[in-house]
Amino acid sequence: MFTVQAKIKRSLTLLAMSALALTMAYSQRVSAQSKALVIGIAENTTSLDPARAFEPESGIILKGTYDTLVTFPPDNVDKIVPDLATWTISTDGLTYTFTLKDGLTFSSGNPVTANDAVFSFNRMKNIKGNPSFLAATISSVSAPDAKTIVLKLTTPDPAILAKLVYPAFAVTDSAVVKQHGGTDAADADKSDTAGSWLDNNSAGTGPYVLTQWDKHNQTTLVRNTKYKGTTPAFDQVILRDIPQAATQKSSLETGDIDIAYDLTPDQSASVKGNSSLKLFEGAGNTVFFLLMNQDKTIGGPLSDPKVDQAIRLALDYSGVLKLTGGSAVTPASVIPVGFADAFGTDKALTRNLDAAKKLLADAGQSSGFTINLEYPDFTYQGVNIGTTAQKVQADLKDLGITVNLKPADVQVALANYRTGKSAFALWFWGPDFIDPQDYVEFLPDGIVGKRANWTSANSDPAIQKVRDQLNIETDTAKRTALFAQMQTYLQQNGPFAPIVQPGIQIGYRADLKGFAYNAQWIIDPATFSRQ
Repeated sequence: MFTVQAKIKRSLTLLAMSALALTMAYSQRVSAQSKALVIGIAENTTSLDPARAFEPESGIILKGTYDTLVTFPPDNVDKIVPDLATWTISTDGLTYTFTLKDGLTFSSGNPVTANDAVFSFNRMKNIKGNPSFLAATISSVSAPDAKTIVLKLTTPDPAILAKLVYPAFAVTDSAVVKQHGGTDAADADKSDTAGSWLDNNSAGTGPYVLTQWDKHNQTTLVRNTKYKGTTPAFDQVILRDIPQAATQKSSLETGDIDIAYDLTPDQSASVKGNSSLKLFEGAGNTVFFLLMNQDKTIGGPLSDPKVDQAIRLALDYSGVLKLTGGSAVTPASVIPVGFADAFGTDKALTRNLDAAKKLLADAGQSSGFTINLEYPDFTYQGVNIGTTAQKVQADLKDLGITVNLKPADVQVALANYRTGKSAFALWFWGPDFIDPQDYVEFLPDGIVGKRANWTSANSDPAIQKVRDQLNIETDTAKRTALFAQMQTYLQQNGPFAPIVQPGIQIGYRADLKGFAYNAQWIIDPATFSRQ
């Protein structure tokens, strides 16, 4: 039999062993956390092949695994800087010559050559996937030697460098991609079979390599031992698919994830009040706007420029901003706040109901009229589109305009919007590439201009001239002046009323450092470390 002393000694030993086990478990958890960066994100990815991927979420992964010839600084998009190469531009703006930096190596160990860039660009263009339109102005790409890439354009493209930042132009290891069925042939859209391999592997020069994409579950990146830049702090980056913002927030609070990518504005206060967490708030790059059809047979009174301006001045922008919440802003134009050459919020329109009523009377509509407002009935980037439509309805009632709300399934609403059949519509535009040139599409005969039936046949020659100059002007100072003219014009004319630019809310653990928001890839996993 055990003596009392023996029993006490045994109990103390067991307690000590338990305490040691708990300490070891805690140490292992802390050690694991220090070696892995875990991101919670609502996954919407369809491909991780740079030539096919087109969703914002894939941009985080591709930024971590590939490099491009040129890039943006980590925390802004207002200038282009070298990444893999430096460059020169011909005086006619049609030839861009890139020179690769020395000592570049793919994750396979293969050296990076100009031929790899030629293969990557041609493969992306010939696959004809979602991002291939970015190469529309590229006539040819060639490699006169191992370090030189010559890009020739069909016409001057002021946004070509910004387009080259997009991960579709990632430089891939041609030998490895070919080994797994890749080709840059003209029929690559039919003959290339490397997509499935690239969905679970990478062939780039980035700080990480892709080792797993378990769709709607987990994506895993591991450190690239051949990387020539600054060694990333984390051995692994894990992206977990967590569709619900509430679940992301709770997982962040418990320490199961380090970053919650998709928080909503109403969660901001709670995150800010938690000393273990930090919150990034900033303006996103999507602009919500009203479209007013310029075809009189469709838009009726909305085809009158005075009516369009009356509507712009009748909107309660501050009220819309309060509905959206978070770090949303009122954009001064269709170009998002934060983009190069975009007007700041200080130039945004404000409500002037008296001026709006006078304009409506001058247009012969002093008694008002009735119009249907079409919109997709869902919430996007924290904006409840239905609630926003109700706000527009209430604002225009003050002007004497009766707005009938016509919500629809997104695909139904999208069909009318894209074919120019909507008289009055509430929609949004996210950039295809991070340059104000993308918003020339709002001018006559542009993609969005046509959706409002705003063409060269029914628009002011002055704005047509600005459009034509913007499409070819490559001088930075001249572009800035032209974009100022465009934005000033659209505040007083044209068929669009930008109403809100929703914010983004990203929560992260307070012991993380190196957070930098960028409108192109949102966050770069290689910039993070743990304090």
